[in-house]
Amino acid sequence: MSSGKTILVVGSGGREHALAWKLAQSLRVEKLYIAPGNGGTKLLGENVPIVATYIEKLTAFAVERRVDCVVVGPDDALALGLIDVLRAKGIPAFGPTKAAAEIEASKVFSKQFMAEAGIPTAEFKTFSDYEAAKKYLASRSAPIVVKASGLALGKGVFVCETMSEAEEALQRIMAEKMFGAAGAEVVIEEYLDGQEISLHVFSDGVSYSLFPTAQDHKPIGENDTGSNTGGMGTIAPLPWVTAEMLVEFEKRIVAPALIGMKAKGYPFAGCLYPGLKMSSGGVKTLEFNARFGDPETQSYMRLLKTDLLDIVEACIEGTLENVNIEWNPGFACCVILCSKGYPGSYEKGKEITGIEEAEKIPGVVVFHAGTKLEGEKLVTSGGRVLGVTAIGKTLKEALDKAYQAVGKIHFEGMYYRKDIGAKSLRYRP
Repeated sequence: MSSGKTILVVGSGGREHALAWKLAQSLRVEKLYIAPGNGGTKLLGENVPIVATYIEKLTAFAVERRVDCVVVGPDDALALGLIDVLRAKGIPAFGPTKAAAEIEASKVFSKQFMAEAGIPTAEFKTFSDYEAAKKYLASRSAPIVVKASGLALGKGVFVCETMSEAEEALQRIMAEKMFGAAGAEVVIEEYLDGQEISLHVFSDGVSYSLFPTAQDHKPIGENDTGSNTGGMGTIAPLPWVTAEMLVEFEKRIVAPALIGMKAKGYPFAGCLYPGLKMSSGGVKTLEFNARFGDPETQSYMRLLKTDLLDIVEACIEGTLENVNIEWNPGFACCVILCSKGYPGSYEKGKEITGIEEAEKIPGVVVFHAGTKLEGEKLVTSGGRVLGVTAIGKTLKEALDKAYQAVGKIHFEGMYYRKDIGAKSLRYRP
């Protein structure tokens, strides 16, 4: 009788395709389910037509199929308590509990937690009353940041260059309710200059292990202009982050966060992802995320050497200190190809060609996000459609390969940023 494991990955994006791709390489994985998955995950395992937020259906499926481990990708499933429900049924699941996921699900909770734990962050005030928030905003000056407190698919943060932009952002979030209940509370905080860093940490609630650093490119336009998106591309590691900086991040941000969460009675097990800003006033924490970043994961899975299942199980079982997590040398990048109109309205159903040609370039892997199969035809089904990843000995080599691969792929209205990693290229790896 086979002793291989049955794994369920929850989610439908590029992050989940990358996680499934890495888990499929494990010699201990026999069967892989992805719910609901996409056109790319279908090539790795069996797509299951259950949406990530259908907690009861996912749990029933996991029980019925005797799933050995569930890896949860999206923030909303974690915020709804999928981990708690699975564990109550005796199913091992990777990710934080509903209580621990609050560190991302509520920006108000997160900012207050940072203040209590002494974690460096921007000066802020929180509001649940629109008129009070408007009055406070009138006393401030631009640039300033307005954030919806709840989950908004990475689009709830407005970096406002003028006060009229800030007033409009506040009105859209609180008065017009563009994010629904996610905008019932807002955080208004000082603008921080400097480059962003995505820091990720595997944790079992006590022990932890840092990933290499990464950088996402959030705005839709080149030179970081235009509307915020879920992320237009990533590079990892950052060539300008020193060993000394990593020690500081660990000491001032990671350790206090994990110690603080444990002290509150809900230890954080899973992947903790603080978004940082290297401001003129030193490192500051922009936010905490309670899961793998997207599109950071697409780059990270290209660099991870250790069997992902070993790490996942250790985080669940509280034995992370026994796992030596290794990363491959060199650099990885991910360039997101998106639909015309994203992050606003966009058309779907556009035929995608050229992925096979792109993946003939050594070191290139294309992860699917907003894709689906219509018969034999692969078509677009989302805003962010594909993540073209590449690895190289240098950052430039990785980026050159990725953009060469992008040139092979086509769908109507395809848009991508041509400057992913450009800010870091001037630093010598």
